[in-house]
Amino acid sequence: MTHLLDPLIAFVSDHAGLAYLTLFMAALLEAVPIVGSVVPGTTIILALSALIPGGELTLPWMLAAAILGAVLGDGTAFWVGHRQQREILTAWPFSNYPRLVAQSEAFFHRFGTLAIFFARFVAPIRAVVPITAGALDIPPARFYAVNIPAIVLWACAHVLPGVFAVQLLHRYGGIPHHSHIAKSTWILAAVAGTIVVWLALHLWRKRREAQLTTSPAD
Repeated sequence: MTHLLDPLIAFVSDHAGLAYLTLFMAALLEAVPIVGSVVPGTTIILALSALIPGGELTLPWMLAAAILGAVLGDGTAFWVGHRQQREILTAWPFSNYPRLVAQSEAFFHRFGTLAIFFARFVAPIRAVVPITAGALDIPPARFYAVNIPAIVLWACAHVLPGVFAVQLLHRYGGIPHHSHIAKSTWILAAVAGTIVVWLALHLWRKRREAQLTTSPAD
């Protein structure tokens, strides 16, 4: 089954610039409020990281694209919230997702400014916290002092696992370096893992909502 990804790997190898642009846009769109909760940016980054050991893509450019996209996305969302203040949290499209907005605000009540750091690793809160930080009038210097280190760590945590996994498969799995099997295996694992995590979170949220709905009657 892994050989089905060979054309994709070859295409990325021949169009590395397009791959970096795709990664940049994925990281940026993940930070767009509401929209970011359905953009598979994490999957794209994890999958493309498998192409670094073979030289199709390079580590510095991968990290730069992910970091710049996330900084621009989070920063834009923050300044929109900073400009509109709390009114933005009750306007469309946020008015259709009151629970998500409430979760974002609860993050700040629980962790304070560190909510900006933690939220970068928690979907779908990641797509709402930056604009919430602006709406709650967090000072810009404090926002970026927490947000940028979180983004750098987030980018490394998404890019480096694929690099190490493919290298280990080559070294200890007996897979030749010229073969695409290791890369394809990691890409499929990244996609499958994302689906499993998404399903688990979806079921957990459904169960949580059901509990909250029935609890007043108890």
